Amino acid sequence: MHWTDLANWWQSTPTSELIWIGIGLTAQLLFSMRFLVQWVATERARVSVIPETFWYFSFFGGALLFAYACYRLDPVFMLGQATGLVIYLRNLYFIWLGKRGLSPAKLA
Repeated sequence: MHWTDLANWWQSTPTSELIWIGIGLTAQLLFSMRFLVQWVATERARVSVIPETFWYFSFFGGALLFAYACYRLDPVFMLGQATGLVIYLRNLYFIWLGKRGLSPAKLA
């Protein structure tokens, strides 16, 4: 591929499509960052650790990937991301309860 091919592609691609490509790439970067966060936390602790930041990157990256999947009309991708979003929110909910000194058992 020559640089002129890339320039032609860039000029011929509609702005809305370029925006969605940017959203997809940003989403993938956010989603991938959670593994870096988890890896660094585990290396520092020398035991397996899943820090709170992991769940935030998971949720925001997953939300953007879900939006991208909806734009692309990909039902398999949509279902996978929607399921993940529920799991990420549930983990954040438990973290928030813990910060308030509450546990799900106390609320039942």
